[in-house]
Amino acid sequence: MKDVDDQKYLRSNVIIEGLVDRFYAWLHTVAPAQAALNLATVQVPLLESFVRAPQVHAAACANPSLRGGYFVNLPGKVAEIQALIASIKRDRAPMFELAAAIAEGEDLVRKKATGFDLTPLYSELPAPLNGLVEIAYDTSNQASIHFLEALAYASDYYDEGRQSVQLSLDTGVERPFVLSTPRLPGPGNLDLALPFRHRGIEALAKARITPTTSAALREALELDDARAELLETFLTDRPAQSQDRHIASGGRARYFGHACLVLQTPQASLVTDPMISTYNQLGDRYTLDDLPDFIDLALITHGHQDHIVLETLLALRGRIGAVVVPRSSRGNLCDPSMGLYLRRVGLPVIEVDNFDEVPFEGGKVTATPFLGEHADLDIRGKATYWVNLAGKNLFIGADSSGIDPVLYRYIRRHLGRADMAFLGMECDGAPLTWLYQALLTMPVSKKMSDSRKLSGSNAAQAAQIVTELEAAEAYIYAMGEESWQGHIMATSYDRETSYQFRQIADFMDWCKQRDLPVEHLYGSREWRW
Repeated sequence: MKDVDDQKYLRSNVIIEGLVDRFYAWLHTVAPAQAALNLATVQVPLLESFVRAPQVHAAACANPSLRGGYFVNLPGKVAEIQALIASIKRDRAPMFELAAAIAEGEDLVRKKATGFDLTPLYSELPAPLNGLVEIAYDTSNQASIHFLEALAYASDYYDEGRQSVQLSLDTGVERPFVLSTPRLPGPGNLDLALPFRHRGIEALAKARITPTTSAALREALELDDARAELLETFLTDRPAQSQDRHIASGGRARYFGHACLVLQTPQASLVTDPMISTYNQLGDRYTLDDLPDFIDLALITHGHQDHIVLETLLALRGRIGAVVVPRSSRGNLCDPSMGLYLRRVGLPVIEVDNFDEVPFEGGKVTATPFLGEHADLDIRGKATYWVNLAGKNLFIGADSSGIDPVLYRYIRRHLGRADMAFLGMECDGAPLTWLYQALLTMPVSKKMSDSRKLSGSNAAQAAQIVTELEAAEAYIYAMGEESWQGHIMATSYDRETSYQFRQIADFMDWCKQRDLPVEHLYGSREWRW
């Protein structure tokens, strides 16, 4: 290390956005088959729509009732979007071929897999699927294609040349919605043409808490002179970590917003569904500055973009012992493997099935079942968690639903009573096609889509969960209400009239009638024991 005067740290408010073809990266835009379908059937058509009618997109983005809609929020950038479309079509032709092959292959299976031997169908598969899929019947004699995901990641369809990282400074201004608006180069932003797994990204992330030098970061990130000069604007001479980020005794839980909790003892630290603010100027929230220096386990409940947030996970590269993820169904198109995805972006992973245990010093995590919230799709990659920490049992329920309360009776029989239950109550979520349109190779009607929501528990279902777990306290996490999550959540609720808030109020009344402590969380909260 050079002289102390040369020491540099990454500024607290640096945002690290992973991009694929300039779009914000998440599970469905990185996993090869899902990425191909999203690029070909959602993202490029969206960009083409913007070029045809930019005024329509501008009007929609200015309409609060359309927040979270698929509209590009880049007024005046038609030429830049035309250039992006041209580059994608020129450089990503194999992705379009794979997307077309998936649709053709699934249509072939629907028409010709009639209960008889499937062997002849392999020779009829489109060439891009050869070697990457298996065709199989279930016990109801329904056939489907299963993707050999590990091989897809090893194929040319997983192209790290699509990946880049954009650094910017968080000023507290909401960013455009991540599912609709690409990130173009802009003044003050530093674009790094590096894959997510690049060791330079880890060196950058660790610089929040470990001193380094400008020269070391320049070398790690492979910067030229101009970009090295820009890098200096993202560095500072002193760290900004909170003095109370660690504890000396007992247990502590801190609520960081949405579904994110940080659970601590003097010996260990855990974080659930990390989505953490980088803006530390208002004092109304916990930020990356408040995290312990090392996190033993990061628990991911499911693969939606607000629960497995690459932006935060990249910011924690090199500081996590392991990311715990539920095991997927291995090859189901709507259920890509989170384990494969995270390993490919450079993170250590532990995959778990129901009731698998992951020990940490002084406690353990048990994966528990997760019902609902996935629009009735066959998705296995979802888990709730039971955390035993400093003598307390915490149930991390995320967006799970109480549609079958007997499930939670089994959890209690297996693990005991919950001291604290954390639940999501987005009970009137987005329809099926809002998130899964790209993966539906057979169209569904609007009526069908609207009947299948991405919904968590309503008041009655939350009450059933709490009853069956014999929970001593209940906490409802905020549903994207916190201001710093708008770019990912894009939700708009009226606290007086929204159905979700009425259900939360009903559940809280139910708890209070039984003298059960209950809170609707927002912003930040701390518990000590």
